[in-house]
Amino acid sequence: MFQAAGAGAAGAAGGGATALIMNLLPMVGIIAIFYFLLIRPQNKRQKAHREMLAALKKGDTVITSGGIIGRVFKLTDDEVVLDTLEGGKLRIVRAMVMDVKTKGEPAPANDAKEG
Repeated sequence: MFQAAGAGAAGAAGGGATALIMNLLPMVGIIAIFYFLLIRPQNKRQKAHREMLAALKKGDTVITSGGIIGRVFKLTDDEVVLDTLEGGKLRIVRAMVMDVKTKGEPAPANDAKEG
């Protein structure tokens, strides 16, 4: 009776490595899916945003994360001074610039149509 139990335990120990690999395979797959669907696209967006901020120059029309639209008046390493249409000047953190509309690009159109 004890010999049969010992033989069964030895057989289970031999298949343990295969069972371990089969149990870890779904976790590795989930981590890979998580990387390709979430982490990698976010890194691409961050890189594009850094490149956009590096290419920022005086005279560009920008939109901030708060929705303020203005023209770049002065640039420093980590700040931007915007000139608004009313003639006011705003000093903002450079990272808060979300979009650049250069002189050649048209301004965004309204969603409502005149009729």
